[in-house]
Amino acid sequence: MRNDQSPAANESPRLRKLTRKPALLAAALIATGALGVTLGSGMPFAVAETAQTPQTIETPFGRAPLTFADLVSKVSPAVVSINVKGDVKMAENDGMPIPGMPDLPEDNPLYDFFKQFRKGMPQGPSKPTPSLAQGSGFFVSEDGYLVTNNHVVEDADDISVTMEDGEKFEAKLIGTDPRTDLALLKVTEKTSKKFPFVKFSEKDPRVGDWVLAVGNPFGLGGTVTAGIISAHNRDIGSGPYDYLQIDAAVNRGNSGGPTFNLDGEVIGVNTAIFSPSGGNVGIAFAVPAALVKQVVTELQSDGSVDRGWLGVVIQNVNDDIADSIGLKEPKGAMITKVTEDGPASKEDIKAGDVIVEVNGEEVEDSRDLARKIAELDPDTEVKLSIVRYGDKREVGMMLGSFPSAKKLAALEKDEPADQGEQMEDLGLSLAPAVKIPGAGEEGVVITEVDPSSDAADKGLKPGDIILQVAGVDVSAPGDVSTGIKKAMAGAKDGKDTVKVLMQVKTGDQTRFVALSLKKA
Repeated sequence: MRNDQSPAANESPRLRKLTRKPALLAAALIATGALGVTLGSGMPFAVAETAQTPQTIETPFGRAPLTFADLVSKVSPAVVSINVKGDVKMAENDGMPIPGMPDLPEDNPLYDFFKQFRKGMPQGPSKPTPSLAQGSGFFVSEDGYLVTNNHVVEDADDISVTMEDGEKFEAKLIGTDPRTDLALLKVTEKTSKKFPFVKFSEKDPRVGDWVLAVGNPFGLGGTVTAGIISAHNRDIGSGPYDYLQIDAAVNRGNSGGPTFNLDGEVIGVNTAIFSPSGGNVGIAFAVPAALVKQVVTELQSDGSVDRGWLGVVIQNVNDDIADSIGLKEPKGAMITKVTEDGPASKEDIKAGDVIVEVNGEEVEDSRDLARKIAELDPDTEVKLSIVRYGDKREVGMMLGSFPSAKKLAALEKDEPADQGEQMEDLGLSLAPAVKIPGAGEEGVVITEVDPSSDAADKGLKPGDIILQVAGVDVSAPGDVSTGIKKAMAGAKDGKDTVKVLMQVKTGDQTRFVALSLKKA
C-alpha cells in the first residue's frame, strides 16, 4: 500500500555512525542519505566562477575528457565535510545496532526496510548516547548557505563545516525536510569571506553523460570519483519520487555530497547505494538537481516544506482488479483506506474507489497520484475523477497539509488482525471478526486457506480479515455470499469466470484482491 505521499508496502528514505565498517547485508539499499524529493519553487543560485572545459580527446562519438583535474580544481572548494555533535537515543525494541547498518529515524523512507534486519537481535537499553556524525555538503551561495542531508544534522547540538583547505566554520540549521532527507545550513561565524559555491544544472543529464561525485567518504576528507549516468527515473521504494542512477563510487560519508556534470553544475545530491556488502558496487542514486533546488528554496524561505495531502492509503490497480470493477486498463490508484479525520474523510470517498484523474490529468498508478498531490499546496482545491465499481464520478475537495511521519502513522494505524473459520467456492474458512479475540468488530476472519485455491495464489492467508466483497460490507460468512452473488449478477456474458473484488486487511495494512470464481 501507499499513503498518498509515500509507499506503504515498501515506503516510504538515521545514518549516524558513518565510520563503522560495513557488515554484509543481502542486496540491501544502504542509505548514504535518506530518500525522497519534493517540489517547490526555483532558487536563482549562480556559480561564482565557471568551470573550465576539461581537456578532451576525439572519439567516434565526439569528444571525451582526457582529465578531470581542471574541473575538480574549480568545484571542489565549494564541497565541505560536515561534522556534528549531538545525542542519539537508541530506538526501543529494535535490537542492538548492527555494524554497517544505518540507524535511521522513523520518518526515513528506509526505516521499515532496515528494521526487519534488527528483528531477533538482542535488546539494548534505550538511553542517550554521544554521537559524532560526519557527512558531506556544498555551498550554494557566497554568503554561506549549504545543502546536506537531514540525517547528517538531525538532533545536532553543534554543526561545523570544514573546507577543502582545512578552514573550519560553525554553522546553524536553517530548515529540514525529513521526507526528502534534505537540510539547509548557514555559516554563523562573522566573516568577510565570500564562500565558493556551485549552481544546480538547469537541464537533465543524459544516460551515458560523465559525472563526478565529490564528498567525504568514511571521514577521509575530500574525495573525487568519476562515473556516468546509468539510468533515469529509478523507483527505489521510497515514495513517489524518481532518482538518477550513477556508477561513480559513492560510499558512507558521501551523504549530502554533490554529483557534478562536466560543466561544473550539480546534477544531483548523493542519496543511497545498492549494495550486498555495505560498500560501493557501482550502483548509486542521487536526487535530481531540479527537485533539490525547489526543496532548498522552500527551506530558505520557510524553514520547512509543505505538501498537499488527500488522507488516503492507496495501491496500484492490476489486471484482475481492473477487470473486476469494469476498468478498460489497469490504471489509476485504488483507495484501500480513508484516513480517519483526514481531508478525504469529509467527502464521499470510500475504500475501493479508484482515482483515475487529478484536475483532468490522467493518473497512471499510485506513485503518479502521490507525485501529483505532492506538487500541490495545502488548502488547494482539487478535482478528482473517481471510478466506483464501474461508475465514474467527480469529487471536489480541499487538500490538507501532509502531517509528520509519527502523526501519519497514528492516523493510519489499524488494530492488528488476529487468528480466526470456511467457504469451498473461495477455498477459504471464515469466521465473524467479533468472535475472534483481538480481531475487532469489522469483517470476517480467514481461518484457513486451501493451498490450491486462487485465494492462496493471490496471497491470502489465515488471520487476514475480509472487510468488503464486491462493495458489500461483510461481518459474517453470509455477507460474503451476498457479495459474490452481486458480482455474479453484474458479470459480463460470455465469460466462464468472474472477478470478485475483496477488501482485505493484513495486520495494519489494507488492500484489494480480485479472486477468480467460476460461474454457477
